[in-house]
Amino acid sequence: MQNLKMFCICIHNQLLDKVKLLNYTPVGLGKDKFDSGWIKDDSGINISEKNKYYGEYTFHYWFWKNELENITDLDWIGFCAYRRFWLNNNNKDNQRKNFKDSVLKEVPKIWENYDVILGNKIYVDKIKWTKILKYGKTSIIKNPKAIFKKNRNIKFHFDMFHGNGVIDKAIEALNDDDKKDFKDFVNSNKSYNQGNMFICKSKSIMMKYYETVFEWLNECEKIFGFDLEGYGKIRIYGFLAERFLPFWFNKYCNCLEWPIIFNDLREESLN
Repeated sequence: MQNLKMFCICIHNQLLDKVKLLNYTPVGLGKDKFDSGWIKDDSGINISEKNKYYGEYTFHYWFWKNELENITDLDWIGFCAYRRFWLNNNNKDNQRKNFKDSVLKEVPKIWENYDVILGNKIYVDKIKWTKILKYGKTSIIKNPKAIFKKNRNIKFHFDMFHGNGVIDKAIEALNDDDKKDFKDFVNSNKSYNQGNMFICKSKSIMMKYYETVFEWLNECEKIFGFDLEGYGKIRIYGFLAERFLPFWFNKYCNCLEWPIIFNDLREESLN
């Protein structure tokens, strides 16, 4: 059975002991003052100054440039966050009352024939009309068919919350191998694997993914820059990556979908 190494991304120093109790590797991002037990994204080759815009992807960049070369294909490498965790089995209904016993600790046998594990999908077509009226008036005008649920896709959802036409401009900056396929993906799908989270057993796959996504995001910087306001726009690079991740892995790898649970680690005692 292969080993599992899970990196848990947090923004609160107070969570260090709890992450260690889960036997996960603590990753500290953001402005909090972190103790020495954390991995931080501001050492070695890094883009930590972009964390406000990239979110967890400043750690992925650090991991790619400073740690990935030390990884072997003997381990599964995974990423979670202090409010999103992988379940220890693929049946969400079997979630235990004890949080510590519910989260992933070892590699399930069913993973043997897969390269990558992705989180269960979230659906973007079930948007409440109150949100459409608040955020999506322009998107409805540009795409009147989206008044009906069946016509709401990833692109419509992204336009609503992150700026009309933003994802179209970003796609134009993508490499030729993926440009058309990713455009089809956001226009034809009503769901995507959530959370910028994945688990992978292949160093070469991870290397290729990071090379592709960071080349793309670097090109996107030339379009959108960093003079950004509002949560939906400030973290635009993290949101773009969140849509691209499931597209890329599903296109190039043998993937298995796995349940993710929402649980704030600050509210768990883990005793």
